[in-house]
Parts: sequence; structure tokens; C-alpha cells
Amino acid sequence: MITFEVQDMSCGHCVSTITQAVKTLDAQARVQIDLASHRVQIEPATADAAALRAAIAEAGFTPVAV
Repeated sequence: MITFEVQDMSCGHCVSTITQAVKTLDAQARVQIDLASHRVQIEPATADAAALRAAIAEAGFTPVAV
């Protein structure tokens, strides 16, 4: 399980944007997002942490590994 803190995630649209960015990179990944705590947990099938962080950053967010 890879966990990021994304402080600039503030709404449901942010959640769906991050989920889509992860799924575009790794379609089989399991994504759990807790908006209240700004946590994104990903169980990847093929992608590594660096690639996932880059995908979230390219979607316009600032992921920090936890």
C-alpha cells in the first residue's frame, strides 16, 4: 500500500481527478481516498510510487509520501 498526503485536495472533484489520474496509469490499482484527512492510499498492480506521485502531480496536486 502506497500512501500520499495531498493537502491541496479539497472536494469531491479533486477526489475523482486523482482517482482518474491513478487509474489511467494503472487501471487495476485500488484507490482509497479520505478527503477529511487528505490521504490517498493506493494498492498498485503495476505502477511504482514514483510513477503514481508523478501522475497525481500532473493532475495538478502536490502529493507527499507518508
